[in-house]
Amino acid sequence: MCQVFGVSRSGYYNWVQHEPSDRKQSDERLKLEIKVAHIRTRETYGTRRLQTELAENGIIVGRDRLARLRKELRLRCKPKPNRPTTNPIHNLPVAPNLLNQTFAPTAPNQVWVADLTYVATQEGWLYLAGIKDVYTCEIVGYAMGERMTKELTGKALFMALRSQRPPAGLIHHSDRGSQYCAYDYRVIQEQFGLKTSMSRKGNCYDNAPMESFWGTLKNESLSHYRFNNRDEAISVIREYIEIFYNRQRRHSRLGNISPAAFREKYHQMAA
Repeated sequence: MCQVFGVSRSGYYNWVQHEPSDRKQSDERLKLEIKVAHIRTRETYGTRRLQTELAENGIIVGRDRLARLRKELRLRCKPKPNRPTTNPIHNLPVAPNLLNQTFAPTAPNQVWVADLTYVATQEGWLYLAGIKDVYTCEIVGYAMGERMTKELTGKALFMALRSQRPPAGLIHHSDRGSQYCAYDYRVIQEQFGLKTSMSRKGNCYDNAPMESFWGTLKNESLSHYRFNNRDEAISVIREYIEIFYNRQRRHSRLGNISPAAFREKYHQMAA
């Protein structure tokens, strides 16, 4: 055969040895899809969630093979930054801890957790107040501003109340910050029939679900920016919460679907 095609025997075998196998070609095609999915999910998914993401886009791949290809591509999740915490000091009345680190609601709008954090910009600090539904993991209310005030936390609470219209008896849990202990904030809670719960002093684990979200936000988004001003930060945070986190980001605790999809699934099953 080599004589028919005018090639040497050694040249033919050299060509055969260098011809990529079907498996190798398949791996290269998969690597491209994996890279695209890795970027689409903001470099935040490990093998398990990335496998689900690929499957929902019609690409079926085993977990071991996916792990191997991720390693060959040197794809890693973004590292989590450390976050300092502070202890509030004031003389305002404090509510008891109704949860005691038992975060086990059985439906949406049974338990909300609230907290404040801050983001550095060249213009100065941007403060962010957030409220998270513990059952769905959804951010149901948030507000941003130049100052860490009771008005800021009040805006986040009103957003949550308008969007969710929760039943009376919902537990609203926060730390002991003055913004949550303020008379005006407590009045809003009472008017809407919310039960007030607060963490023990200096115990971040009492508000673990909200602390977890802050870590996720900073790890997956904020730590990769240097904001020139507050407006830039506000735009990035709003897009992350509204577009990615609530509607797209897969949560292993929710069966690898987004908070919005999990909430919709709950209401469909309850109907």
